[in-house]
Amino acid sequence: MSRVVSGALALVAAGWTMSAQAADLYGSRAPNTVNRSLLSPDSWAGPYLGANIGYAWGSVANNPAKPSGFVGGVQAGYNWQNGGPWVFGLEGDIQATGAEETFAPWKFSNPWFGTIRGRAGYAFNNILFFGTGGLAFGELRATTFGLTESHTNVGWTLGAGAEVGLAPNWSAKIEYLYVDLANSNFVITGTSNGYRFGLIRAGVNYRF
Repeated sequence: MSRVVSGALALVAAGWTMSAQAADLYGSRAPNTVNRSLLSPDSWAGPYLGANIGYAWGSVANNPAKPSGFVGGVQAGYNWQNGGPWVFGLEGDIQATGAEETFAPWKFSNPWFGTIRGRAGYAFNNILFFGTGGLAFGELRATTFGLTESHTNVGWTLGAGAEVGLAPNWSAKIEYLYVDLANSNFVITGTSNGYRFGLIRAGVNYRF
């Protein structure tokens, strides 16, 4: 992976560790974490870890290929809620994807991508509606006549979704993201290529 991706993943890991340590430090006295029932308006606060699966479809800049395919991965995050319905958070995820298409003689694929996003939402007890946006990064791979070239592109993402509490520590979500992995120059295509795609996915989270 590139230095950008390595640094981004390190940032997610560091944020997760700090969030978990903060929760352990406060223990039962932590603000907004006393009542862990998801029927409580305070229950969205705290760290969480989960998994997701979905489908992505998009297009390659300066090429007719339109890669699409199934997506799956993991996410981790932390929410803050100060006794009211507004919820703010930070979430990072990493995804493996099967998105690809061949438009002779070119084959483009997106083997993986990740995001680091802020989240802001409004909770109706155990239902949370949210918007999200931030940094996106991922690999765009081009293949032609037996030659393969790949670039790790960095861009942005924006989306929205909803999450519902199912049990005291479990929730399920559905969300849509638009992801723009900015262009980079490919030698084998002789032009600048990037990948823009939509993603709809469902997931589950475990809250600590």
